[in-house]
Amino acid sequence: MLVAAHPQHSRQHQQCLDACLACAQQCDFCSDACIDENQAHCAKLCRDCADLCWTSARFMSRNAHGLDALCDACADLCTTCAEESQHHHSTHCQACAETCRHCADECRRMSATTPRTPAGERL
Repeated sequence: MLVAAHPQHSRQHQQCLDACLACAQQCDFCSDACIDENQAHCAKLCRDCADLCWTSARFMSRNAHGLDALCDACADLCTTCAEESQHHHSTHCQACAETCRHCADECRRMSATTPRTPAGERL
């Protein structure tokens, strides 16, 4: 656990929060390394992914409104970042891809816990 659990957080909520924080840190590290290696596209994608993961973690830490939609967006961007990073053979890109895939899975699980109408719309 990277951050102390909020009293209202479920175990799933805390796992997603921890995954977002870990992903943000790894993406920031990978972005810096990719800049040094002249891999601009990967660096930009990692930076964007890190920013969204930091934001998602902040939303989760305060149990903010709109968290389910943010988790969906975070999962999508983490998946895109993982797909890009996996093409690079450096250790930091491989670690980034793995961390992003894990975060995407946790964000999808978190979003799936949001109550929905019978038509599938968020309540």
